[in-house]
Amino acid sequence: MSRETPSVSHIICLVGPTGSGKTAAALHIACSLAQSGFPTSIINADSRQIYQDFPIITAQPTQEERTQCPHLLYGFLPTDQKSSAGKWMDSARTTVAEVTAQGRFPLLVGGTGLYIRALLDGMADIPAQDAAVSTRLQEQCRMEGPLPLHARLSGIDPVYAARIHPHDRQRVIRALEVWESTGRTFSWWHEHAVSPVPETTVLRLGMGLPLRELAPLLSKRINAMLDAGAMDEARSALKAYPELSLPGWSGIGCRELGKALTGQLPLAEAMELWQKNTRAYAKRQWTWFRADPRITWFRPDDPAAYRNMTKLALAFLQGKPSGS
Repeated sequence: MSRETPSVSHIICLVGPTGSGKTAAALHIACSLAQSGFPTSIINADSRQIYQDFPIITAQPTQEERTQCPHLLYGFLPTDQKSSAGKWMDSARTTVAEVTAQGRFPLLVGGTGLYIRALLDGMADIPAQDAAVSTRLQEQCRMEGPLPLHARLSGIDPVYAARIHPHDRQRVIRALEVWESTGRTFSWWHEHAVSPVPETTVLRLGMGLPLRELAPLLSKRINAMLDAGAMDEARSALKAYPELSLPGWSGIGCRELGKALTGQLPLAEAMELWQKNTRAYAKRQWTWFRADPRITWFRPDDPAAYRNMTKLALAFLQGKPSGS
């Protein structure tokens, strides 16, 4: 598969755990840069925010936020379609090139570390997988659930298994497909990545808090999603896509509400599981991103955070700092 795109000189990337305020921070940066003569487009780098049926549960930017500057690669994929880091990377590279050709600057925003690493640091060119292997693993997951498969993956590729949620059917199956089809682990392939976006310098910003401080904010965020109509959103998606094993339902909050609506879990238990899974995901994201020394970090409770991030971004686009 060809991944050649026109050269891009500057990319700003804002990362961090879920619920840390990336959406609002990105919008502030983009609007401030535009006022300084650097029109900016925000590009989604979150694997759950690509699904069109769950804008509330996956915390996609609101319509009001989207009117303030272009927001790209949000909510474009139906629930029954599967994505991957490779597919997203192809879309993102094309989008980045298009944004640049328009005379605008790309601002990547998201918490899916694998997606961001694939685009900015390169991605393994994994051969096509055996369809029979995929079908067998899908059926096994449907019959037994994802936990036995994740346990198996932990014995084969403990590094990658530790980075994904045990209930993330799509990624667990994908990793086992790669192992069975190629004889090499996902981690091995990632260590042998293809070249990233060419001729590019990157400013990497981070917004986040340790889990002990972030957890109360995550609880409030889930309550706000419910107030905004998350249950009705899941109910509507369930009418169109009643099979909870479909890719779009794998997002945290989506599956839990789906199980509550189909009677598989009491609502109170589903809510507790949603909270628990969100905290676990935020912890994994924090661990992943904090391991990257190229990221300059800011706290969402710092009144000067937006101003300082914008200052760094402006200086970066003016060519003052060195990119990574």
